[in-house]
Amino acid sequence: MNLKTLKSYCRQVTSFRIKLSDLPFVIQGIAIALLFGRLFFDSWIAFLLISPITVPWVIMQKKIDKKQKCMLLGIQFRDAIFSVLTNLKAGYSVENAFFEANKDMKLLYGKNKDISDYLTMINTGLKNNIPLEKLIYRMGNDSENVDIQEFAFVFAASKRSGGNMTDIIERTINIISRKLEVEKEIDVLVSAKRLEARIMNLVPFFIIFYISLTSPGFFDVLYHNPFGIAVMTICMVLYIFSYIISERIVNIAV
Repeated sequence: MNLKTLKSYCRQVTSFRIKLSDLPFVIQGIAIALLFGRLFFDSWIAFLLISPITVPWVIMQKKIDKKQKCMLLGIQFRDAIFSVLTNLKAGYSVENAFFEANKDMKLLYGKNKDISDYLTMINTGLKNNIPLEKLIYRMGNDSENVDIQEFAFVFAASKRSGGNMTDIIERTINIISRKLEVEKEIDVLVSAKRLEARIMNLVPFFIIFYISLTSPGFFDVLYHNPFGIAVMTICMVLYIFSYIISERIVNIAV
């Protein structure tokens, strides 16, 4: 972890706020702290001391959830600009093509999806005489989707220079489609390893629980004494480190 990543993480922690949508992640974090506290230390005090781990867990899960939504928006955006391309070929202006694309996306994905919200925002901006390139750029910034941001730059440059908008959008669709295909192929290739990693992450808990259940008192030597607490703390730190490494291995960014 470099200094820039550490500073970013610290800002996330200091600005951390619980929302209703974060409740499942909070419950997961509490369950993890409970597992560590009861299985590794056999102590409710340990559970209370470990419970702050919920905060980084929620932050990490929100980041993963945001990444998944960003990937889904990329697919939706590809379909949206494909609709724009079809409308341009039918003789619509660029602005009117985006108006029609919004209708198509609402029919295809529904009114409550992210792409519908963003296209509605673009259409509202167009009605208020805001330049289309600025609205697309804002969409890219708000969603933090790299494909949309790059399209916004290319679109703005092409509009200034009077480029062939139909050809540019068609090339953009091809580039995004190839990238999505690569991401899908990588996901298929690592899906089995990702499942193995998830199972291996649960194995230590199952082992400790099974031995504690079938052989009561087996771990007593490691509970409620300084040496045992030190050993189990080292084991817990190694487990967390291994979990982070495994997550980095099975999550490949394109």
